[in-house]
Amino acid sequence: MFPLKDDNPTRIVPIFTWVLIALNVVVFLYQVSLGPESSRVFVYKFGAIPGVVTGDSRLPLNIAVIPPFLSIFTSMFLHGGWLHLIGNMWFLWIFGNNIEEAMGRVRYIIFYLVCGFLASYSHIVSNPGSVIPTIGASGAIAGVLGAYIMLYPRARVWTLIFLGFFSRLMYVPAGIILGYWFLIQVLSGSMSARQQDGGVAFWAHIGGFVAGVALVGLFKKKDVRFFNPPRHRVAVYDE
Repeated sequence: MFPLKDDNPTRIVPIFTWVLIALNVVVFLYQVSLGPESSRVFVYKFGAIPGVVTGDSRLPLNIAVIPPFLSIFTSMFLHGGWLHLIGNMWFLWIFGNNIEEAMGRVRYIIFYLVCGFLASYSHIVSNPGSVIPTIGASGAIAGVLGAYIMLYPRARVWTLIFLGFFSRLMYVPAGIILGYWFLIQVLSGSMSARQQDGGVAFWAHIGGFVAGVALVGLFKKKDVRFFNPPRHRVAVYDE
């Protein structure tokens, strides 16, 4: 199942969601402009390396340009390729605007960063000695998905469903889409061995999603309820 858009209109312009997307795109364009070797060094400078964060390993002095704990935040704006970037930004574009509205812009940004931080630490705990940089916004975005499933599980999501050689477009409740996504992360994380050779940081996704579910109540506005009924984009005329 691949979500294309949600039918869950907002009453605000999601400026901070757009800003996050823009920052990720700008950083990635700069990253690829460096060339393959310099781009690799850039990732080691600003990616979150579990062994370095835990103190088990050290970077060469010419690469250790920021404190290890700070790399947890800088790593959220780096990506490993165009598909990695587009996939993450697509999910943030679909689901981020509603969470920005539900929390307010400042709390939304804090929530995003906190979820990203906890997501990275989930990966670090599962791979404490790894020297492979962890990069990407997916942990923070998983927190947004966790908040969304708590606030708008019945919102309709226009979804492309693959059925073997066939595919179908249909509306699916957000709770099913996001619950399915989380289940895949848990199953994949449980079956994968310690990721010493890189790959997908499933435990970062799991940690970010759980953080979003747990923290949404602290960050949402008081008048925003859990498990809101679905809203639809309809034309309204004032008389």
